[in-house]
Amino acid sequence: MADFLLRYADPRGQMHEQVAEAATEREARERLVQQGYLVYSVKPKDLGARLSGRGGRRKSINLEKFLIFNQQFVTLVRAGLPILKGLDLLADRLTDPKLGRYIQAVRNDVKTGSALSDAFAKQNVFPPIYVTSVLAGEKSGALTEVLDRYITYQKLTLAVRKKLLVSLLYPVVLIVLVIALIVFLVTYVVPSFAALYNSMEAKLPFATQILIAVGTTARSYVLAGAGALLVGAALVYLWSRRESSQETLDRVKMGTPLLGEIWIKYQVAQLARVLGTLLIGGIPLVQALETTGRSLGTVLMKKALDKASGLVREGRTLSASLTTTGLIPALAIDMMEVGESTGALPQMLSSVADFYEEDVSTRMTALLSLIEPAIMIFMGVFVAFVLVALYLPIFSLADTIR
Repeated sequence: MADFLLRYADPRGQMHEQVAEAATEREARERLVQQGYLVYSVKPKDLGARLSGRGGRRKSINLEKFLIFNQQFVTLVRAGLPILKGLDLLADRLTDPKLGRYIQAVRNDVKTGSALSDAFAKQNVFPPIYVTSVLAGEKSGALTEVLDRYITYQKLTLAVRKKLLVSLLYPVVLIVLVIALIVFLVTYVVPSFAALYNSMEAKLPFATQILIAVGTTARSYVLAGAGALLVGAALVYLWSRRESSQETLDRVKMGTPLLGEIWIKYQVAQLARVLGTLLIGGIPLVQALETTGRSLGTVLMKKALDKASGLVREGRTLSASLTTTGLIPALAIDMMEVGESTGALPQMLSSVADFYEEDVSTRMTALLSLIEPAIMIFMGVFVAFVLVALYLPIFSLADTIR
């Protein structure tokens, strides 16, 4: 006998989770089905802990290649091919070896009698929204329709992410080039002029003395500084992997002027997109909130959704529950409240996602249009200061010679 973590819903739609003993996963599942419960997952106890986020970090896969796999998989299933045969055809033909390895493991689990959603969940690499969507498709008998909705969601998410990355590319490259130029001037050009002035025993202006002192010191310690910077970055990375540290970083991001508002709106757009997709697929609201929290990847938002799901379970509305978190903008709350009152919450969540994604894109464009000239002005002032400080003694010497 082994312990299994059971997640199921009673006839009133209330979610339950318990640990029970059974010989196999199938036996535990059939026992609940016979009692009239709707079973969402049956997993070994240690596996259930890992999947719920209490045992290590979730691995990742290439989402673009996973999207292509799903498009091919849906096409095969819609053409009348059995699920197992579709997995057999695709497992050995994927261009991504890492993804192919996981799909082969899913195929093997399905062959042994596991449900498709359980087989995907067992790998601990696939997005929680995908696993939950597959589960909804199995329960409703509309797997292809549910996967079509997931594909649409993933396309929109990837498009928004690419748009943001492309808009950030030019400022990042510009900042890197500016830093490289500053390091070159301070560690190479300035010490060369310092050697020249020392040989001439010239009396230097105060600005030139400061610049030469900074340049010679930086040249002496440039390697040590680079090493310290790398070590510091590694320590910060290790620190940031802890859950408490991630929550601290989330609060710092949220409190950053200008960028904080953009960050929270982007998280709200992701929340609305994931939650709306799950609700359209027929997932109960409480489970949809839990899955959304695991899908977002931010500890602060996950804790907020955990709190909201607890209040929803007690009978409060989604809008009222999210209001207590203090993270969701009032406009989003108002739109969700209208969706609840009209019985069109999933559609309203999609509208919230569209609105905030467009708002984030507009604000990012405006902010970047201010950052680029600010970088250029800073660089111009710095270069002008270096040139004046370095050449001012030369002008003084020329006047003395005359």
